[in-house]
Amino acid sequence: MTELFASVGRRSLAAFERLGRASLFLLAVFARFDSIFRRPSLSVIQVWAVGVQSLIIIGVSGAFVGMVLGLQGYNTLVTFGAEESLGVVVAKSLCRELGPVLTALLFAGRAGSALTAEIGLMKATEQIPALEMMGIDPMRRLIVPRYVAGILSMPLLAAIFTAIGILGGYFCGVGLLGVDEGAFWSQMRLHMAFWSDIGNGVLVKSLAFGAVVTWIALFEGYDAVPTSEGVSQATTRTVVNSSLAVLALDFVLTGLMFD
Repeated sequence: MTELFASVGRRSLAAFERLGRASLFLLAVFARFDSIFRRPSLSVIQVWAVGVQSLIIIGVSGAFVGMVLGLQGYNTLVTFGAEESLGVVVAKSLCRELGPVLTALLFAGRAGSALTAEIGLMKATEQIPALEMMGIDPMRRLIVPRYVAGILSMPLLAAIFTAIGILGGYFCGVGLLGVDEGAFWSQMRLHMAFWSDIGNGVLVKSLAFGAVVTWIALFEGYDAVPTSEGVSQATTRTVVNSSLAVLALDFVLTGLMFD
């Protein structure tokens, strides 16, 4: 029993110590934010890498999620004779929850793991120490542009996911199940509020998720053990920790926004 408590204590202290180093890493990133104005092209290149190249999985996933919402929502609403409200159900579900959350989870799996592997391999092949020897700050040159790109890309990807998802729900509800087209769009326009639905969900949540997921991905890569096994473990931790952080943060933000 004593050994069990000792093991739990060691793991807890290690977790707090790692969280402290991650916080110092984030503060170091914020302290170098001025570098994005000196060479904005670095951030633009990373927006292409982490944002544009994630469009395919975001678009396809959004379409299928929207169609599933349309099918499930119709089967539920038709029981109460309220199938005309299908557009509202699809739009609110995507804007408030599914759009930003699923986008963040997909972003963590695709772009987050790629960022961790890229930075980890740079460390394993001693490219980061080489930059330091040449007098180049790796935080300014490598980390800050990727962090800014992750924050900028997430709201755009969430908006695209949500828009395609609504079109998927429209295709399933109106095109396949026979819901009135005018009722689908008019009910959505009548009951959707810009700030409480779109602003809080697609904008605020996705910005928070983008900041957290990119922070975790970059820290895990920068802190990875410089071996092939260490990089693979860091990539796994990125996906797991980012997913848990997104779900926990979503609960907190939802409680604050829709109290």
